[in-house]
Amino acid sequence: MKFDHHLHTSRHSPDSVMDPLAMIERAREIGLDGVVITEHDHQWEADELTELAARAGGLKVFSGVEVSAREGHFLVYGLPDLEDVGPGVKVGELLKVVDRRGAAIVAAHPFRWFQPFDRIVAEHGPAFHGVEFVSNNVTAETRAQALALLETSPMPRTGSSDAHDVAALGCYFSEFDDAIESMADFVAALRRGRVRPRHRDGARLTSGPV
Repeated sequence: MKFDHHLHTSRHSPDSVMDPLAMIERAREIGLDGVVITEHDHQWEADELTELAARAGGLKVFSGVEVSAREGHFLVYGLPDLEDVGPGVKVGELLKVVDRRGAAIVAAHPFRWFQPFDRIVAEHGPAFHGVEFVSNNVTAETRAQALALLETSPMPRTGSSDAHDVAALGCYFSEFDDAIESMADFVAALRRGRVRPRHRDGARLTSGPV
């Protein structure tokens, strides 16, 4: 199944111009099976998400969160709330919360803005359920850095758009081997590492083709 699982909407991310309804329409047009909305330090309420999913015409619509940790940005999926993962949380504490709650965590655009992601992995081990290998905010340089790190510290690779507008949606996505019908399924597939990055033909590929 094809999921774009790093994206932002205008409803809860002030830096996004992507209307949620335009998002689901475009996601269906380009053949995605699902999307996971990852607003900055905000997770959609269940009733709000249910209302949007009801208008999605079979497209799976889930919500995770992009956590602004002290050491960088991390995508977290499957948390019941954000009580322990506010902005500025240390990544070590974030990893503990993810483990305790059976959630999943993906390193968003590693090495961006001179993030020492290699030092983070050296300190905490290959503890991430995914490393965003390609996205709209991964460059050729940071992709090469991620590749070098993953050769010595293997972790699953993911792809997502990091879209803030509909034009970027689905430029990259992750392909899952498992059937995904719920957030629990999505988390389980990530934790099993049954995922690979893909790109959409004809899209603008900032990170290059996969």
